[in-house]
Amino acid sequence: MRRDTFLKSMVALAAAGTLPMSARANASIKMMIPANPGGGWDTTGRALGKALQEAGVASSVTFENKGGAAGAIGLAQFVNASKGDPNAIMVMGAVMLGGIITGKPPVSLTQATPIARLTSEYNVFVVPADSPLKTMKDVVEQMKKDPGSVKWGGGSRGSTEHIAAAMIAREVGVDAAKINYVPFRGGGEATAAILGGNITVGGSGYSEFAQYIESGKMRAIAVTSAARLKGINVPTLKEQGINVEIGNWRGVYGAPGITPDQAKALGDAILKATKTKSWAESMEKNGWTSAWMVGTQFAEFVDREFASLRATMVKAGMV
Repeated sequence: MRRDTFLKSMVALAAAGTLPMSARANASIKMMIPANPGGGWDTTGRALGKALQEAGVASSVTFENKGGAAGAIGLAQFVNASKGDPNAIMVMGAVMLGGIITGKPPVSLTQATPIARLTSEYNVFVVPADSPLKTMKDVVEQMKKDPGSVKWGGGSRGSTEHIAAAMIAREVGVDAAKINYVPFRGGGEATAAILGGNITVGGSGYSEFAQYIESGKMRAIAVTSAARLKGINVPTLKEQGINVEIGNWRGVYGAPGITPDQAKALGDAILKATKTKSWAESMEKNGWTSAWMVGTQFAEFVDREFASLRATMVKAGMV
């Protein structure tokens, strides 16, 4: 191909918005965050947006928060509004899979394009500082007496903290179908409910509650990891005789109908973003663990997670 013909083709592709991100210096990214402000997806998305700009792979990043139904409302909008757009991405994670299993929304995650898994994080359970329940043992004893009297609060139905609460109930001999779980549309709402004493036990990623735990406004009573988290003196559920371990991962999807080359370009750009100083700072600040996985490997992982989560939720009486 002649040089002038090649350049004209590239200009035409850029004008049409179909030029791979890696070939464009001024890519403007549109990011769907399918949750309200203040939660884990919001924190992850905004940290990624900053890193994409720092890495020089995006000239700007615009964010749209659309919470509800464990991300299914935002997913539907993303799928319907961004078809074929190589610059549109959506933050998602394990919570969305659980929500799809329980809620059976009309849209499917398979309509979007898997790009990369970013991080993993374990949940922490907390009680208000002035709660009469001081330990997970206290919570379990109360739940055995009257399951409905313990209000568990966290993300949408099917979230990892919801699944963990059901698994805890099952492990201690309580009918998981009887747990009193209160879902919230975002981390900010859940935090306000805990601080206000409107729920008995709250669950989320440690990063969402860290400042309140450190200031003494919340008491951390358990983490869902296999071993205590580094630098965090909170006992695991297993330490307390409850054989439950569950993690929460987060990733990124691209729009429906983009080409394999466009999907690879997005993956390459996100990989560059994860090498930046600002991303490293976000990882440390929020207690995230790198869980990088891209392309086909990530797509296969999501398929396995769907099957595994469904089996866990059936076992816990949630499906």
